[in-house]
Amino acid sequence: MKAMILAAGLGTRLRPLTDHRPKALVDVGGRTMLEITLARLRAFGFREVIINVHYFADMILDYLHANKNFGMRIEVSHEKILLDTGGGLKKAAAFFLENPRELDAPFLLHNVDVISSIDFRRMLQAHRENRALATLAVQQRDTSRYLLFDERLELCGRRSFSEAPAGPSKKKDELARSLPPPAPPPLALAFSGIHVISPRLFPLITEDGVFSIITTYLRLAAQGEKISAFRADEFYWRDLGRPADVLQAAKEVESLL
Repeated sequence: MKAMILAAGLGTRLRPLTDHRPKALVDVGGRTMLEITLARLRAFGFREVIINVHYFADMILDYLHANKNFGMRIEVSHEKILLDTGGGLKKAAAFFLENPRELDAPFLLHNVDVISSIDFRRMLQAHRENRALATLAVQQRDTSRYLLFDERLELCGRRSFSEAPAGPSKKKDELARSLPPPAPPPLALAFSGIHVISPRLFPLITEDGVFSIITTYLRLAAQGEKISAFRADEFYWRDLGRPADVLQAAKEVESLL
């Protein structure tokens, strides 16, 4: 099975930990974020991985070489400019389309700066059973940006919050498609940075340059494509975006992996 790790970002929120290294090589309890992600993938049977790189890219290449690619086939997609999640995935498309026999085989897309105990096998099974174009791991937790799902747990919009001059922030829902009455209000869930994707997504990506894959998902959901939620509430999950998060995860990672 194949996977992609998104590791090209500048890691701005992690400074000073990322002043002299990419976020993928930040230490979490004695192991780098990249090693933790690769170990999780390998444990679930993933043997072919592509990693996008940009900031301190050579350090990641040297690290992989020194560790003999952790016994996996690993390719690198070097981004001269940061392409965001959608642009980065689109640039790496050839990796997932190189073997015609694998065009129906879903792959995993994983942010390097999240750590979880999410069961990838169950995600893959749910993706296949739903015949989804993409399946997103989501949880019921606080976030500044929610994705909205209908009663069938299919993507139908997103929610953001804007700061008001005085008083509480204002909620703004953007629906990608209308929900016919008497449909219940959409369910707001937090995305976890882990996707299962069918390769048939690639010819449907019309966006170019720098763009978020969420933009693509919302457009395709509006066109009737099935972008499904995988409820991951029962699993451990932590964003490693700030130094305090890394310190907390270091206390938890030993029992997790």
